[in-house]
Parts: sequence; C-alpha cells; structure tokens
Amino acid sequence: MSNVEHLALLNQNPLRWVEWRAKNLHIEPNLSAANLIEANLQGINFQQTNLKGANLSHANLSHANLQQAELVNAQLIKANLREANLFEANLIGSSLRGADFRQANLIATNLIGTDLSKSDLRGANLGEAKLRRTKLCQAELITVNLIGADLSHANLYEAELIGAYLYRVNFHQANLREAHLSRAYLLSADLSEADLRRADFRWADFRWANLSSANLTQANLRGANLKNANLSGTNLTQTNLRGAIMPDGIIYS
Repeated sequence: MSNVEHLALLNQNPLRWVEWRAKNLHIEPNLSAANLIEANLQGINFQQTNLKGANLSHANLSHANLQQAELVNAQLIKANLREANLFEANLIGSSLRGADFRQANLIATNLIGTDLSKSDLRGANLGEAKLRRTKLCQAELITVNLIGADLSHANLYEAELIGAYLYRVNFHQANLREAHLSRAYLLSADLSEADLRRADFRWADFRWANLSSANLTQANLRGANLKNANLSGTNLTQTNLRGAIMPDGIIYS
C-alpha cells in the first residue's frame, strides 16, 4: 500500500512534491497501488519511486523522470509518457497498451512480459532494453533504436519497424508475422527460429544476421542485404528474394 503522507503530498500540489523531494533525497517515495488515473503529472520527479501496482492509466507523464522507478504490474494504459525518462526502470508485467512513448528514454528498461500492443514508440531509445515475452502487436516502432535489446519470444505481429536500428537484437523465437521492417538495420541480429511469415523486409540489412531455422514463408526480402547471414534450415517457401544480396555475395535474380 502507498505511504499515506507521500500520496497526500502528491495530491496537494505538484510544487509541494517537488520541494519535498528536493529536501528529502534519501527517501524513496512509496506510491504502490496508488490510484492516479488521468492524473496530470507532467514533468514529475518519480525517480526511484515505488509505483508497484499503481494505476496510471490515461495519466499525463510527459517529460516525467521515472529513472529506476519500480512499476511492476502497474497500469499505464493509454498513458502519455512522451519524452519521459525511464532509464533502468522496472516495468515487469505492466500493461502499457496504447501508451505514448514518443522520444522517451527507455535505455536498459526492464519491460519483460509487458503489454505494449498498439503503443507509440516512434523515436524512442530502447537500447539494451529487456523485452522478453513482451507483446508489441501493431506497435509503432518506426526508426526506433533497439540496439542490443532482448526481444526473444516477443510478439511483434503487424508491428511497424520501418528503418529501425536493430543491431545485435535478440529475436530468437519471436513472432514477427506480417511486421513491416523495410530498410531496417538488422546487422548481427539473432532471428533464429523466428516466425517471419509474410513480413516486409525490403531493402533491410541482414549482414551477419542469424536466420537459422527461421520461417520466411511468403516474406518480402526484395533488395535485402543477406551477405554473410546464416540461412541454415531457413524456410524460404515463396519468399521474394528478387535483387537480394545472398550470403555468398551473389545478387539473386
């Protein structure tokens, strides 16, 4: 349960909260299980705050500082987290469906098992983020930085990853069916045993990527660069490889 005094301070006046936090740097606020639905928390300092199980659905957390905050099993459905700082925050099991994370800092954030379906992550930085078993169905990830992130067993059905930076990303056994990854940078990415059926990889860069035992049935790899990629056991049934550079450097015609 939330600390009654901490919750009262927050509800009184945002300025009082700012003053209190500045004077009590050694205290980690406890707002666990707090009801903050539709709250206006723009620019709030929630660094290292305990928000486990809190309900922040539809709340305005744009520009908020949530660095190293505890948000395990929190509700952030359709919350506004635009340009928020969630560096190393813990959001395991949280519901983030339809949330706005545009330009947010999610570097090294723990998002294991979260629901990010239909969320907007355009321009966000998810470098080294933990996204195992995360739901990202129909999420907007255009030009997102996911370098070094772990998306093993994640569900990215129909996700938009056009031009995304996916260097060394772990997509082992991930679901990328019908996802859009044209011109994505997948250098040294691990897509082993991934479901890539009907995905759009036109002009994507797969150099040194691991596609062993992946399913690329009816996928579009027109113009993709597969030089030095591992295609052992890969299912290429009805795959469009026109103009693609194959692992041996030969252009497929």
